[in-house]
Amino acid sequence: MSLDLDFLDRLLAAPGPSSFESRPAHVFRAQAESHGLETQQDAYGSVFAIAGAGRTPRLLLSGHIDEIGLLIQHVDDQGMAWFDTVGGWDSQQLVGQRVRIVGRDGDVIGVIGKKPIHLQSPEDRRKISKIEDLFIDIGAKDKADALEAMAPGDVAVIEQPLLHLRNGRIASKAIDDRIGAYIALEVARQVGDEAGEVIASATVQEEIGGVGASSAAYGLEPDVAIAIDVTHATDVPGIAARKEGEHPLGSGPELSIGSYVHRGVFEALRGTAEAEGIPYTVGTSPRRTATDADHLARARAGTRSAVVSIPNRYMHSPSEMVDPEDVANVVALLVAFARRLPSLHPITQP
Repeated sequence: MSLDLDFLDRLLAAPGPSSFESRPAHVFRAQAESHGLETQQDAYGSVFAIAGAGRTPRLLLSGHIDEIGLLIQHVDDQGMAWFDTVGGWDSQQLVGQRVRIVGRDGDVIGVIGKKPIHLQSPEDRRKISKIEDLFIDIGAKDKADALEAMAPGDVAVIEQPLLHLRNGRIASKAIDDRIGAYIALEVARQVGDEAGEVIASATVQEEIGGVGASSAAYGLEPDVAIAIDVTHATDVPGIAARKEGEHPLGSGPELSIGSYVHRGVFEALRGTAEAEGIPYTVGTSPRRTATDADHLARARAGTRSAVVSIPNRYMHSPSEMVDPEDVANVVALLVAFARRLPSLHPITQP
């Protein structure tokens, strides 16, 4: 399977931090409707693309479309914007980055600044840059000029294009987790009316607490729900396999086991992968999965939930990297699982 790079590029480029996902949601919805899928949107902005409406069982595939970003808190007399983070940023990743501010009257490009190394004391040079020491500069003359383009409450995201690397691998901001939404939609498109009902969910606000997943699971009442997310690729320096397991790029989907994961659904996914000859690894979640599954599982009287993840290098950075072979294998696994699900339902705990 080759990636639809035009759609993926548009989905990744659309600025949409948690609580401000309307632009990637629009891209997702337009693509779903171009495939002839029925679409819906809930009160908080999650978008659902539905294949086989009314069939049973109902499978929800949840890929969250919010990205980590910045929220402007103050504009000073020099026109510099001071900010806090939306989601989990490593402050070192932000130094010197270019950003896109989503202003009320249009987008504004800026850069993240800090005191140059030449003007730092030897002690300052040894310190880690803190968020409170960083600011956004849009080239404004002063505060009044800056406030014509941006204001407290505006959000910003990293301004980085999709990069094409060796072996077809790609790097971009927002792969966590627009790639999950991309996969969910591709699965719904391929399955169509060949199984039960499949709902591809472009879910909001995962990075700040799973608001979209909680609402989706409560309102849609799926029989089975799968969070499609990213996991840490372990084929980079400094990551210990004894703690994280082995999930290099090219190793296929990671299937999570442990807290919040329904053992029956996990075994069904593993059995499907083995029957289809799809490579996979197993990831452990002893406390929580830190994905939408933690919120899907608790809906109503409980939702049979699992996690399927794509290995991702440099998570929560401007240059997250995935292998298209892994994306293709996740799609293949979930298409096969969706087609098998009517014969497996209801899935029970072992």
